Formats: sequence, C-alpha cells, structure tokens
Amino acid sequence: MEYVLLVFCALWLLALAGAAWRFASRRGAGPVAPLPPTLSRVSILIAARNEEQALPRCLASLRALSYPAELMEIWVGDDASTDRTAAVAEAAMRGFAGQFQVVRIAENMGQARGKANVLAHLARCATADYFFITDADIQLPDHWIETLLARATPGVGTVTGITAVRGPRLFDQLQGLDWLFSLALLQMISDTGRPVTAMGNNMLVTRAAYEATGGYEALPFSVTEDYALFRAVLAQGFDFRQVFEAAARADSLPMRSWGGLLRQRRRWLAGIEGAPLRLRLELAFFSGIWPVLAGLAWLAPALAAGVWLSKLLVQGLLLMSAHRRAGLRLRWSLLPLFELYTLGLTVSLLAYRLLRPQVEWKGRRY
Repeated sequence: MEYVLLVFCALWLLALAGAAWRFASRRGAGPVAPLPPTLSRVSILIAARNEEQALPRCLASLRALSYPAELMEIWVGDDASTDRTAAVAEAAMRGFAGQFQVVRIAENMGQARGKANVLAHLARCATADYFFITDADIQLPDHWIETLLARATPGVGTVTGITAVRGPRLFDQLQGLDWLFSLALLQMISDTGRPVTAMGNNMLVTRAAYEATGGYEALPFSVTEDYALFRAVLAQGFDFRQVFEAAARADSLPMRSWGGLLRQRRRWLAGIEGAPLRLRLELAFFSGIWPVLAGLAWLAPALAAGVWLSKLLVQGLLLMSAHRRAGLRLRWSLLPLFELYTLGLTVSLLAYRLLRPQVEWKGRRY
C-alpha cells in the first residue's frame, strides 16, 4: 500500500511540475488581430441582484476604460433587487458619454432562470455585434475591450479573460491564491486546444455565436450559465480563446465569509458535475492528493513530509508564474497557510455537498 500511495504522489508531482513548466514557458492566447481603424460598437451586459454596494465600483471601472465611450452601450439588468441597485447604478453613470440603461427584469424568458434569464433579456436589448459580459462585483482593466476584441478573430465565438480575487484580509488573499492556481491549471488544458470553460465575469461572446445557440432562453437551465453557453457555442462550430495576461485581468471582490465561499464553490461544483468525463477525472486526480497524503503519513511520516514539501515547492513555482503573467506578485509566506486553506475547503465542500444538495445563488435555490 505504501508503494501505491508513493507512486500516486510521484505521478501527481510530475504532472504538476510539467504543467508549471509549460505554463511558465507559454505566452499568448492565439492570434491577435490588429484593431481596425474604425472600431466596433460593443455591448456590455451586467446582471445585478441586490448589488448596491458593489456595482458603483464596477461601473466606475467601465467609465475609466480606454475604449471610446460613444462606442459602448452598457446594460444593467436589475433582477428583482430589494435594495437600491437601480438607483445607485443610474447615479454612478450620470453624464456618461455612451449609452447606459437599467433594465428591470420581471419575467422569465423561455428556459432561462436567474442570471441566465437576466442576460437573455439584456442580449435582446443589445445592438452591437460583440457582447462583453461581466459581474457587478468586478473591476475591469483599462484596456479590457481592446484586449479581448483583438482575440475575436474570424471563427472565434468566445474570448475569456482571467479573474483575480483581491482584498486586504488574509482570507481574501488565500482566495486569490486559490483562483489563480485553479485558472493556471485550466489555462494549461486550454492551451492544448481542449475547451474547458468560460467565465461569465470576464467574457466576450460574438452576437453571431450567441444567436447561433438560440440564446440563453433556448438553453437547458444551468446554475453555471457561462459554462452552458460556452459548450453551446462550441457545439455550433465556433472556436474559443483564453487570455491569461494582465491586460485581461478583472479583479473580483472576495467572498466575505466561509459560508459564502462554500455556496459559491457548490455552484461551481454543479457545473463540474456536468463536464466531460476526462476533465472530471483530471480534476479528481489533482484533488486526490490530500487523502493519499493522509494515508502516506499514517504509513510513512517521513516520506509524507518530503512529498508535502515537494508539493509546496511545485505549487509555488506554478503560482509564481501565474502571478507574473497576471501582473501580480506572489507572497511566498502565504503558501503554508494556503495548504491549510485548500485542505479545509476540500473537506468542507464535500460535507456541504452531502448536507446541502441544492445550489444557492443570490438568495434563490435551484
């Protein structure tokens, strides 16, 4: 048994080290098209439900974009908010040189529910050929539009940037490590040409690709609506791009509590459960290191300690490369605490999945 566990650990370390090496040496996200002299109009879609605290920060970053304001139309979907979401949005965008409108969502469209329903309504309002989708808790980089738009070459249906979680608390910083580590692994799969997912807080979808799917109202309901749309776009024969660079980095507000983090990850887990078998097996392989390490520690503590230190080093190298490409700096001192964080999150999420089978989003259960 000790030999079997050790072989698993060796394979795990080799796989992660290979991923770290390829990630560090890889640059770019496919062809970059020069922007034409006449820039395109773009539609920015934001689903918002009880977001009066977060939304002004997001809208301020949109007003600060380098893209010409007169070529942007911004649509905020107010999803039956019980706070002042609509009022603060309108106040934040007063005097904006482009087009801005809050759309109050009162009915479901087709099969769409929740966030997908809001986006289905907003897509009907949008008039541009490029939909840029983000969330109310996101702060966008200055060159967000140009960076994603340059990757929307002919035949590409979706372009996805990266997201970093940033905040002053230790809990916030551990979430940030978690996000970038996970995104780096997903980027390595995507760089091989295999589609993984898209993120609905930092995403471009062409109108042609979106309409080819029939829109969110025609898609089977999913709590991970971005992944459902991504798969539907691919099924229509469109290509995809994943952009892992600072110019495409959106900064997200962190989860404020452990319970909020578990609800977020439970929703993501629902999406993973519907992923292709090969991807689920790969994710299970990388997640399986903790029970294997526990078994090895029982049988051979010294060997387990050596494996854990090697794991810490290899993860650190991958995180260092991910931070560098994202325009951030890694705090190496956080890595031991990150180990405790990931272990606690893994155990808590398994228990949460068993005790709370339903998915919660913005006060709704699905």
